[in-house]
Amino acid sequence: MYTQCPECLSVFSVDARTLAQAHGFVTCGHCGAGFDSISTLADQLPPEPFAELPAHEPGVEPPKVELVVYRPQPPAPEVAAPEEVPSFDDAFADLVVTPRFARDRRAQRNDRPRRWPWVLACALLLSGLTAQLAWALRDTLIADPTSGAVLRDVCDTLQCQLPAVRDVGKLRLLARDVQTHPTVPGALLISATLRNDAAFRQPWPVVTIRLSDGNGKVIAMRRLNPGEYLDDIDALHRGIAAGASTALVFEVEDPGHQAVAFDLGFE
Repeated sequence: MYTQCPECLSVFSVDARTLAQAHGFVTCGHCGAGFDSISTLADQLPPEPFAELPAHEPGVEPPKVELVVYRPQPPAPEVAAPEEVPSFDDAFADLVVTPRFARDRRAQRNDRPRRWPWVLACALLLSGLTAQLAWALRDTLIADPTSGAVLRDVCDTLQCQLPAVRDVGKLRLLARDVQTHPTVPGALLISATLRNDAAFRQPWPVVTIRLSDGNGKVIAMRRLNPGEYLDDIDALHRGIAAGASTALVFEVEDPGHQAVAFDLGFE
């Protein structure tokens, strides 16, 4: 927009902010005269040459504006509720109010996702891992006096059989003897009495027989698996019961008169 100083006829460009500061009254930047900028306000300059901008004659009535760009909505009127005399139950109900922090916690609990499927999955995985670990350490658990007793009681209740655990350190040789075989020429008959001092059933051991001379030098050795010295298949599968004693008989070749001592070992 443009306005003109009436004294020096200088034309200036003005904006709405400049006009609003003093309700249209401005000071000429050329001659210093004060004037009403609204009286010669124009949107565009007239074609040159021009001497003065056309002046606006003051109107009797203010102009009416028609183009509406924004109209705020009036607030809705408040309707007063009818007054009621509260009963004793209503007054007591107003006193029992859930605290805000409790309501917030209850809302948080309702918004939380359900975690029980994850807890159940973790419990199943942990149970499987525990079962695998127990199976890997089954010999140690069965050989332990405390855990072994519990496992045997459970297995007796379920009518199952625990796997045999080997602990040759619990096998005791109570007696042994060697003599010439009464019916087989050139053979020796070795007998031994074995006891299982463990608190659990053990499989039959591998027996090692060593024959030595007078200087303690081993001149013959035989290593016998359980199937080689046991004929009873059922006894072979059952093993040696806890605290049980059994007699073993071995037939070996006679190495000659140099063999004066023998020894039995278990694996």
